[in-house]
Amino acid sequence: VLKATPNQATLPPPPSCLWDGVESLSGDGKSVWLKPLNHSDFLSGTFPNGFLWGVGTSAFQTEGSWDLDGKGASVWDNFTRNRIQGMGSNTRADTASDSYALWEQDVEAAQYLGVNFYAFSLSWPRLFPDGDATGKANSKAVQHYRRLIHRIRVQGLEPVVTLFHWDSPQSLQEQFGGWKNRKMVEKFADYAAFCFTTFGRAVRYWITMHNPALVALLGYGTGAHAPGVIGDPADRFIVAHNLIRAHAAAWHIYDKQFRDQQNGQISITLGSHSVKPFTATAANVELCQKSMEAVIGWFAEPIHGSGDYPRSMRVQELIPEFTLEEKLWVRGTADFFSLAFGPDTARGVRSQGSRFGQNMTLDLRKVLVWVQKEYGDPRVLVAEGSWFSDASEGVEDTLAVYNMKTFINQVFQAVVVDQVKVFGYSAWSLVDGFEWNYGYSIRRGLFYIDFNQPPTQIVKDNGFPSDGTERDIVGRFPCDFQFGVADITQQVSVHLRPFSPQFIDPLLYRWNFSGDGTLRPVVGVRLRTRGSQCSDFLAIQRHIRLIEMTGSTHYRFDWKAVRYYHCLLEELQRKGIQTAVTLLHPSHRSPTLGLPGPLDANGGWANSSTAEAFVDYATFCYREFGSLVRLWITINEPNSLTHTYNGSAQDKEAVVRNLLLAHARAWKVYHTHYRQKQGATVSFAVRANWVEPANPFIKSHSGAVQSFMLSELGRFLDPFLGDLDHAKEYPKEDTYSECSGYSRSFHLPRFSEDERIELKGALDFIALNHFTTCLVYSLQPQSQQDYGPMYDPTWTTSKNHWPMVPSGLRRVLNWVKGRYKDSRPVVITATGIDDHSLHDDLRQRYIRSYLQEALKARELDGVDLRGFYVWNLQDHHSSHFGFFTASHLHSQPKASVALYRQIVSQRGFPDDDDDGDPMTSECEFSDRAKACWLCSGVVAEYKPLLFFGTCLTVSVSIYYYSKNVE
Repeated sequence: VLKATPNQATLPPPPSCLWDGVESLSGDGKSVWLKPLNHSDFLSGTFPNGFLWGVGTSAFQTEGSWDLDGKGASVWDNFTRNRIQGMGSNTRADTASDSYALWEQDVEAAQYLGVNFYAFSLSWPRLFPDGDATGKANSKAVQHYRRLIHRIRVQGLEPVVTLFHWDSPQSLQEQFGGWKNRKMVEKFADYAAFCFTTFGRAVRYWITMHNPALVALLGYGTGAHAPGVIGDPADRFIVAHNLIRAHAAAWHIYDKQFRDQQNGQISITLGSHSVKPFTATAANVELCQKSMEAVIGWFAEPIHGSGDYPRSMRVQELIPEFTLEEKLWVRGTADFFSLAFGPDTARGVRSQGSRFGQNMTLDLRKVLVWVQKEYGDPRVLVAEGSWFSDASEGVEDTLAVYNMKTFINQVFQAVVVDQVKVFGYSAWSLVDGFEWNYGYSIRRGLFYIDFNQPPTQIVKDNGFPSDGTERDIVGRFPCDFQFGVADITQQVSVHLRPFSPQFIDPLLYRWNFSGDGTLRPVVGVRLRTRGSQCSDFLAIQRHIRLIEMTGSTHYRFDWKAVRYYHCLLEELQRKGIQTAVTLLHPSHRSPTLGLPGPLDANGGWANSSTAEAFVDYATFCYREFGSLVRLWITINEPNSLTHTYNGSAQDKEAVVRNLLLAHARAWKVYHTHYRQKQGATVSFAVRANWVEPANPFIKSHSGAVQSFMLSELGRFLDPFLGDLDHAKEYPKEDTYSECSGYSRSFHLPRFSEDERIELKGALDFIALNHFTTCLVYSLQPQSQQDYGPMYDPTWTTSKNHWPMVPSGLRRVLNWVKGRYKDSRPVVITATGIDDHSLHDDLRQRYIRSYLQEALKARELDGVDLRGFYVWNLQDHHSSHFGFFTASHLHSQPKASVALYRQIVSQRGFPDDDDDGDPMTSECEFSDRAKACWLCSGVVAEYKPLLFFGTCLTVSVSIYYYSKNVE
């Protein structure tokens, strides 16, 4: 009869296959663990019109002036003087943020943020030093709060006023024992009535209490908070009972005596944690529900629900009982649901074991959906939403920025996707303050207490509006643009040996001669045999089949068996397909990083002899395969390879030096002896992920971006394309050059004049491997690195935690253009993301959005971009980056194959109104394309993917691992 029950039709049915045995009923918050919430990625967009943005503080944490102008002592004043030990000056809030004196600056700060409301609490002992509101109020305190409320309204903000935020008068604690005594209900009711009378004409939103569960749990249970009572286990429940009664009394006073005249609303702020099942079992779902009921449900169920405590709590003998009259009196005493989500509740849950063995999370969205389903879809105000940072971070609270960004976007998803009726959000807090039993060791303010630094604006334009980088453009890539797909040896190395037993067996057989159905050799007869032919390598046609299905115009992979790949290259050439070859692709899967064992044992790239051996190896490849290759990449990701070598900065300098000279000399061999006859181009591919400043408001973080880019790209490309000047560009040992920007964490190699001449210009194009974007921040001067990495938790990420940030590709291309002008064309030689689904929605979004950014870089920014290779063709064992599943899973095409093929066939993103076939109207094709074997039915089982009537040119990029050849 008393339970508020929402419409059952709004609840999604649970998937019984996963949560067998769990029943989801209307009004039951358990449903949030029965089915994943839709759209868990970061969501762009704006909040509904009229959404309220705010910022909050509490009196004890910020006001200071603990005994000024007649203020009485609070339980926290007494507690910090007598109970908190070992924190030194952290133990008291005598001055705190000094907001009692600097209240005007607080209001100015709130106005600067552009918020709609400012939430603060009144100090009960400041207004009534003895706690008795039937007596005379402290006139100076009344004058202070009237001025504050008036200034808030003059500045165009809405005051949201809390009556009690933990700082009850010490005199009432001494006289009655505090909230253990039911007389506190009457005292609080008198105090509330005074505040409604005195300030109510200017206040439309009232909060009776802030997170009262922690008063009961930590103030009268563990003793960690004021008043520090430790004793009878029943005390916390008695205190909670009286707090609920006091709240209900205040609500009824306002409802009966003030609402008609003041037209305000009143609620109580309840704190919550977030929890998820430790494992996906019905029992753990029940424990998650029990955990929520034991914390937020403790107060929410009597007020917003049935009028009584949750059933899971009522089994405890210590829980007081409400009479039927009290249930009716308490139930519904809130005009909206006010929620606090922050570290205080999470710490309280951990200290009391209220997780019930389940995992704690920072998922505000799930809490909001739980409230929606548990309590009949109420209107919700997030009255406290933030985390904390260590005090040592000062104004560089970068992690707090991204935590707040995460929380706000979780609220946005709850509003837009889940239809939770959230009407406002308050960031906590406006200024740093006294953080209870943590003192000043942590910070939660948007403003540092000296107010010397501007705040970080997380939300502007009412949410997260999409920026220009997310707007698609129409246009096509040129006809000779390299649409590629890449792979590695381990994933294509099956069946590398020829299979032709009928030609290599010298015996002649007679079948069924004795009637037993067997083959028997004919004695004395020996047949002539032949060597293996290219047609004997059965894997070649199978592999080319997959390549052509993607529509790729280029293909890159490495090799191990020379004969096999010689046949592959010849077959590609026979089909009119140009090829590209990479000589060395280091891999962590190889214990020698792709080098022959003896070279690795002799120090690898730290030894200059490896560079000499590499040049010999490159010369062999040019001689053997040069007539079949149109593009060479000498070394894949030398910058990543450098990170695998341990040692001092000088040791890594030697590795960089040897890698650069190895490439330059291999380039020179080709340029001098083979280019005129063979006509190919030569380069090396660098890892080129982009970075953003973790906190764009901090200058040192922007410097960390430049330091990262110079370390990862500049020191490998500058020797070939830059104008190296030892006096200006090279930092001296153990120094940092501000003019060059190079990091103190590495040294540029020193080259002789002859070596510099060798390096200059020894690069035909710039090859970049770009996969993702991360954030960087500056580290302390004593650190060996200039920068540290982190990720924005609001970014869309893959299962392997790779963020998808399409704009990063365009930005890295512009960085390269800005530094090296148009000295060389650019090719994206590898890009992609892992997606473990056969439908691979994430990979489809990645390919489309990153190609969009590539097109923008060409058309809008003037980057001479010549190619785009997607990594990779096929999975090896498990599902990762491949267009196709592994061979043991029958090489099934994923959905991204059709998407990529469509983009390639259109050469990009043509206008919807553009009629005609771009392939035939603008580009010239060979007869091979017109008679494509793929289109003639060889792979009829994949007909649904063949949307277009021509096949595309494919070239090959082959990677060597060692000098060992067959």
